[in-house]
Amino acid sequence: MSAQYYEGIGRRKESSARVRLFPGGTGKFVINDKDANEYISREGDLDIILQPLRVLSQERAYDISVHVSGGGVTGQRDAIRLGIARALLKLDPEVKPTLRQYDLVTRDARVKERKKPGLKRARKAPTYTKR
Repeated sequence: MSAQYYEGIGRRKESSARVRLFPGGTGKFVINDKDANEYISREGDLDIILQPLRVLSQERAYDISVHVSGGGVTGQRDAIRLGIARALLKLDPEVKPTLRQYDLVTRDARVKERKKPGLKRARKAPTYTKR
């Protein structure tokens, strides 16, 4: 991989992903030092991750290196997708309207709600007993 790259940070739930795009690549995709097909286990997740590149018709234009940590499968998937979109914006700010049209530049702010006192979880109350 060449020395020049564009970096984007993506976050979702408890996951955080540092994505590096290397222009002029062959489409090599590495996540946490593993091939992407090896790291991503669920069918269809790789298509969701590569959506920002597919929207711009640049699927094989970059080599991608990702370091992702925290959270679960879905959180990591969405964090990587946001990181790729942000790296593309650093590369070419002109593509922002196109990416926004497909809702790829907005961070999904939904996180787990905190547990409240007197409840079992955030909203689940203990079973009511009359006697």
